[in-house]
Amino acid sequence: MYLLLLACGGLAGVTTVLFGFGGGFFMVPLLYAVLLATHGADSAVGQVAMHIAVATSTSVMIVGAGLATRRHHRAGTLDWRWIRPLVGYIAIGAIAGAATAMAMRGDWVRWAFIAYLAITILDALLRPGFLAHTAAPPRTPSNGAMAVFGLGIGMVAALLGVGGSVMTVPLMRRRGLPMARATAMATPLSLPMALAGTAAYMLLARGELAVQGPWQAGYVDLRALAALAAGSWIGIRLASPWIGRLPDGIHARAYLALLAGVLATMVAL
Repeated sequence: MYLLLLACGGLAGVTTVLFGFGGGFFMVPLLYAVLLATHGADSAVGQVAMHIAVATSTSVMIVGAGLATRRHHRAGTLDWRWIRPLVGYIAIGAIAGAATAMAMRGDWVRWAFIAYLAITILDALLRPGFLAHTAAPPRTPSNGAMAVFGLGIGMVAALLGVGGSVMTVPLMRRRGLPMARATAMATPLSLPMALAGTAAYMLLARGELAVQGPWQAGYVDLRALAALAAGSWIGIRLASPWIGRLPDGIHARAYLALLAGVLATMVAL
């Protein structure tokens, strides 16, 4: 099982660097499936498998997003003018998102994950501005819009354990940024969500420690976290030479193709 998690962590590292995903789109379905296969859907762990998958995925993003942010900063693909105003709002939204997730049944979280993926894909395909890069100068949102976007990004990302990419990349893309910069800036924006969300999942779920045993910190599976984080480090190192090299149109289509693949996986589980 841990070799599988190590490989998934590697894939998550690659997608973190190239697409800003944070890896949650791969880690959540995998962990959910592994937990159900290991413990059974009717067991105590099976009943909260989606919560554990989301919480552990969120904690892995601390490592992945931190390493990827360092790589992108070195490559010069980050514009901190877009990042700094969103950080605090995302952290606040992440705490609310984690608390909301713990108040929901596991199957509701799963279907929320599926619904959000489907809406994101359809929006990118049907509404202009994502697949084709506009030649107009990038437009920075107002302070009020930054607050609304930040709170929404943090809440949805922590609720579903997917990082901020699924909201920040389409937002920045439609504001006129090329894919290389939009995906790059999703990585530092995943950090406040990951830190605040992980703290919430650990502290607010302390009463669930008996669900999985001593290697559990709230809803975070510490052994899975270690395997996924190690794999993520390897994947980030392997993918770093490709930063900024993918053609813009191919980059945008590959982003949607990956989302579609994860959506199909979650529906099938």
